[in-house]
Amino acid sequence: MNRRFNSYYNYFKSLFGSRVQKLSIDAGFSCPNRDGKLSTGGCTFCSNEAFNPSYCRPEKSIRQQIEEGIEFHQRRYRRASQYLAYFQPYSNTYKPLEELKQIYQQALDVPSVVGIVIGTRPDLVDEPLLHYLNEIQKTHYVMLEYGVESVYDETLKHVNRGHDFATAERAIRMTAEHDIPCGGHFIFGLPGETKAMMLDAANIISQLPLTTVKFHQLQIFKGTKMAEEFQQHPEAFHLFELDEYIDFVIDFAERLNPELVIERFAGEVPPRYLVSEPWMKLRYDEVLSRIEKRMEERDTWQGKMRGER
Repeated sequence: MNRRFNSYYNYFKSLFGSRVQKLSIDAGFSCPNRDGKLSTGGCTFCSNEAFNPSYCRPEKSIRQQIEEGIEFHQRRYRRASQYLAYFQPYSNTYKPLEELKQIYQQALDVPSVVGIVIGTRPDLVDEPLLHYLNEIQKTHYVMLEYGVESVYDETLKHVNRGHDFATAERAIRMTAEHDIPCGGHFIFGLPGETKAMMLDAANIISQLPLTTVKFHQLQIFKGTKMAEEFQQHPEAFHLFELDEYIDFVIDFAERLNPELVIERFAGEVPPRYLVSEPWMKLRYDEVLSRIEKRMEERDTWQGKMRGER
């Protein structure tokens, strides 16, 4: 399918010849930003519960989560016959390597699972782990997905991220050196960042050896530190209106390396978790449709203005 951006769907179709569906898995990992190693408060925006589908619970075995996930997605995506086990909540490399091997292998043993995607922090990878993941690629697809969130250290400090951008860049480059596909997650609208700063980030991200990128508008979740901050100082936040965000992410995509695969332009969570803008309750498919329609109206595409500020 010809699209005006380098789509995640087309990326996997070119690799596997058909649709591949990610299945979220909660394997009971924690995070050094929560258990006291770095901090006990976590990132101020974090609410992993908001992203967990109903079948994804750590008290279930990994195989059970996969089987229930397949049943769930077959009702929604009947074309999918191959699956990626997506270790999503919290930091999914935050255990000794021997334990990680046992956890990942449980997913790899499921016949319809063609690979794994591992969501983690960039300060939780090392050479032995990357060597092991490289070995898995002999039989299965492997991707490491890093929560980068921002390219600005001041922002990362403000949200209590617990690492700087140099740490993320180092992890991404080290992963690429081991020939492992690598994804990066970024949030648009974090406190203190102007639109100009966010657009400038496109040039920085474009120079990283990433395979995929995932973009989310800032969503403020109930019960988080950021929700408290928002209630106390709403004037410090700029939450995108829908049309404004659509034009912004198109402006961003125009400046982005066209080789980078865009997995998502925006986030979607159940409305009951949100205390932020009403449009964020829209399904992602509808938001994406509006983005693609607007790209056609503007006759633009990913990378059209690469290198411009």
